[in-house]
Amino acid sequence: MDTVALAVTDGMLHFELSVAYEIFGSAPDAVTTPWYRLSVCGPSPVRVGRFLLEPDHGLDRLRYADTVIVPGWADVDVDPPADLVDAVRSAHEAGARVASLCTGAFVLAAAGLLDGRRATTHWAHTDLLTDRHPRVSVDPDVLYVDNGSVLTSAGKAAALDLCLHLVRLDHGSSIANTVARRLVVPPHRDGGQAQFVTTPLPARTDHPLAALFPWVLERLDHPLSVEDLARQARMSSRNLGRHFRSVAGTTPLRWLLTQRIRRAQELLETTDDTVDAIASATGMGTAATLRRHFNRAVGVPPDSYRRTFRSPAGRL
Repeated sequence: MDTVALAVTDGMLHFELSVAYEIFGSAPDAVTTPWYRLSVCGPSPVRVGRFLLEPDHGLDRLRYADTVIVPGWADVDVDPPADLVDAVRSAHEAGARVASLCTGAFVLAAAGLLDGRRATTHWAHTDLLTDRHPRVSVDPDVLYVDNGSVLTSAGKAAALDLCLHLVRLDHGSSIANTVARRLVVPPHRDGGQAQFVTTPLPARTDHPLAALFPWVLERLDHPLSVEDLARQARMSSRNLGRHFRSVAGTTPLRWLLTQRIRRAQELLETTDDTVDAIASATGMGTAATLRRHFNRAVGVPPDSYRRTFRSPAGRL
């Protein structure tokens, strides 16, 4: 996988483009093995933010690359350019490994490369990707997805993770760690780790559960049951479950657990409370229970989350 081509077009996100260029464009000093031969392919010139970029080659050269990287772009409300989609599809058909960064997944989806496959993109756009491409199994809760010849990543920092993952596949962990040290980033975050994002409350307020949601959020430290929620909503448990699936897209217990995790995240970010205290404040009961559910939902233990996301205002 020694040749890497960046597939670019107007409106590309400069961070994701710069990440790929930095990682694949120059080898660390400690690396003595041959590095990637990087080229930028696209129409000429390409506008990236306020800058104009002069590609090395046209999009037709993508089919000669071993790996094609598709950075994200800002305007996901419009379909990606047809010439870019066609070129990426042709490159994959020619045997290239194709990886998208952030909203670059919309290009891969338009090219049909994600049909029947699991994929991800920035959490803010996963619903749009699902609606526009229903044959894609969109996972909003991971950093990146590796399907072998087709890979997708979430936004910003996850683009770094996926690029380092590719280096690890091609050159081994030691070289990938060397690249990570040069960039001063963690050497490895598994793709299955959660995008550090919480599930919001439904935006609509004209539904039968509108009054129930705030009532629950004020009592997360209580051991609430489905029966408690149904009683407060003045409906049967079965009817409650039906409304939850319609409004929140999940079951009452799963939604309640998500809100407890959300509250735990807030407390970990903004207070010095112990994990035991946070477990009590979120209705988890014990630190062991909190750690088990938190690790499963977020992908890291509570202590690791606090070290990563602690806000300055929360430090006493």
